[in-house]
Amino acid sequence: MSNTSNFAQIIIPQKIIKEVQTALSYYPELKDINLEIKFKKNIKKSTMQARPKIASFFKSRKNREYIILISEKFKISDKEFATINVPKDVMIGWIGHELGHIMDYQNRSKLNLVWFGLKYLFSATSIIEAERAADTFAVQQGMEDYILKTKDFILNNAGIDAAYKLRIQKFYLSPEEIMEIVNERDGIITK
Repeated sequence: MSNTSNFAQIIIPQKIIKEVQTALSYYPELKDINLEIKFKKNIKKSTMQARPKIASFFKSRKNREYIILISEKFKISDKEFATINVPKDVMIGWIGHELGHIMDYQNRSKLNLVWFGLKYLFSATSIIEAERAADTFAVQQGMEDYILKTKDFILNNAGIDAAYKLRIQKFYLSPEEIMEIVNERDGIITK
C-alpha cells in the first residue's frame, strides 16, 4: 500500500500504483479526496465499484471518504483471469471510469446521495444514468483514449461472456457517443 503526496489520503495496492496515479492525474478536482482502492474476491456483475465509505456517508462533501473495489478475477469463456493482468491502458480506463463516479458523488448533497443509491439498487434506468455519467466525466477529463481501449477490450474480445458485453452496451456510453462528447468538448462541429 502506498500514500501519494498529491492527495489528502489515498491508499493504493502497490501492484497498480502507476495505473491509479495516471488515472488520478486526469482529475485534479479530486486531489483533496480520501480514497482507498483495494482488491476484493468477487464483485457481482462488475469488475470495479466506486462508492462512499459507509462511515463517511453523512460527512460533508469535503470530508467524505471513498472506496474503489476491484474484483480479483473476471471470466473469459468460463475461464477466470486475474484482473491485474489486463492491459495497463484498460486498467487505467476502468479506474478512470470509477473516478468519474466519485466526481458525480462529490457533486451530490447527502440526501441526494442517499436517494441516488436507493434508485441505483432498484432501477435499471438509474444504473444507466449513473454509468453514462461516470463515462461522461471521464471523457470530459480527457480520458477518452483509455475509456475507448477499455470498451474495445470488452466488446471485441471473443472470449468475454456475451451477457457482460450486453450489459456494457446497455448501461454505458458507446464509442460513437464518446466521440460526440469529445467533439463537443473540443468545439468540433459535426453533421
